[in-house]
Amino acid sequence: MEQNNRKVVMITGASKGLGKALALAFAKEGARLAICARGVEDLEKVKADAEALGSEVLAVTANVAVPRDVERFVALAEEAYGKIDVLVNNASMLGPSPMPMLLDYPEEDFAEVIRVNAVSPFIVTRRVLPGMLQRNEGSVINVTSEAGHVGYAGWGAYGISKFAVEGLTETWADELSDTNIRVNMVDPGEMDTGMHALAVPDCDYELADPNDVVDVFLYLASERSKGVNGQRFEAQKFPRVDR
Repeated sequence: MEQNNRKVVMITGASKGLGKALALAFAKEGARLAICARGVEDLEKVKADAEALGSEVLAVTANVAVPRDVERFVALAEEAYGKIDVLVNNASMLGPSPMPMLLDYPEEDFAEVIRVNAVSPFIVTRRVLPGMLQRNEGSVINVTSEAGHVGYAGWGAYGISKFAVEGLTETWADELSDTNIRVNMVDPGEMDTGMHALAVPDCDYELADPNDVVDVFLYLASERSKGVNGQRFEAQKFPRVDR
């Protein structure tokens, strides 16, 4: 498998779950990392684990729903590495748990979930794109969900926010179709994470390990995916690679 050696990979929401799994997977590939999350302690643990794998890591405590935090995070990454090759918009929040039906959904919570899950990827991407456009290369990978592809009762603002992410992905992809920048989305499927435990507290079926769904992200970050744009991938159906 082609290595993402020395690529600069930015991952939001990298302190746990899928974000953590992605950070460590890219570290094993030799990428340089710029990672952020709101929780300092968990983020520093991921940084230490990735550095132990030989990766260079910039870890910034930031809330991607706050534009000033995004500006600082991207500026620090560009200052440290001179570029950002790959952006993974992974940060998200579930909202109230258990998730209420829309009729009962608190309006402030609804707005916050949309802001974190849908507006933030727009803000981060818009800040990262100028550097990619200047070099005329780059890969943006947005994390979506089955709940953002089919409307399910009870998935409330989270599902609706992921519908927005899918529209955002397709729109960015079309607007950038004349460049060498590709924008795609990945549905990781149901995983054994803290967020899933909150979403489905009485889950009685097997869930994927986040470490087992990273291969499609590595592919979309690599040169092998050049020309792949505006596509939706289901991570658990993507061929796994033994490493």
